[in-house]
Amino acid sequence: MDLGGFSRDDLTPEQIAEQAALYGPFTQAVRDLVDATIRTTVPADDVRAAQAEIEAITERLRSSQLPGAFGVRFNPEGRGRPWGNSVVGLRNPIAPPLVIEHDPEGSGRVWTDFHLGAAYEGPPSLVHGGVLSMILDQMLGEAAGSGGRPGMTGTLTLIYRQGTPLGPLRGEAWIDRAEEYKTWAKGHLIGPDGVTVEAEGVFILPRWARDLLPERGQERPKYFE
Repeated sequence: MDLGGFSRDDLTPEQIAEQAALYGPFTQAVRDLVDATIRTTVPADDVRAAQAEIEAITERLRSSQLPGAFGVRFNPEGRGRPWGNSVVGLRNPIAPPLVIEHDPEGSGRVWTDFHLGAAYEGPPSLVHGGVLSMILDQMLGEAAGSGGRPGMTGTLTLIYRQGTPLGPLRGEAWIDRAEEYKTWAKGHLIGPDGVTVEAEGVFILPRWARDLLPERGQERPKYFE
């Protein structure tokens, strides 16, 4: 069965922790390199020398590669690792990354405090609107999944209230309502001067996931009032 990029492996929690300890700092080093690349003012000869070193490192890393994207890996205990994700991926230097907190009561409410630097600039000193959309898409999807209503984005609507400055930000999202295999979630991003972007999205449980429900003794997903 095609699980849309989801795959199981047999890593233990200890092995997962070891990999996180290895790849987390490595990815952060590449993230720091991106920031330094944007803001460097070193002489031209230093730029050329750095380029040669980076190309050599890239060739070294290319000597053994995954055949495609990372996808989402999960172990026998069901612990998922979306480490290639462009918002929360531990192994993706494009990701800020966000560490999203979930309400332990399973209400579908999530939140995160994060920082966006020079790599995410759109208008001068402001975050690119597309980056904000990407982050809110992830936040709303996490809210749906946290409340037991996982799904893929069907629609996403944003209202940009004001410019979002680079620097420290907060995101919040929650489930608004649910119906059959659809979940409506809402959220917003908050800057130093209040809410900067509001979002609402519809998330739809994929057909392959619906087909798994009978195997788990469920007729359909849990509803929310």
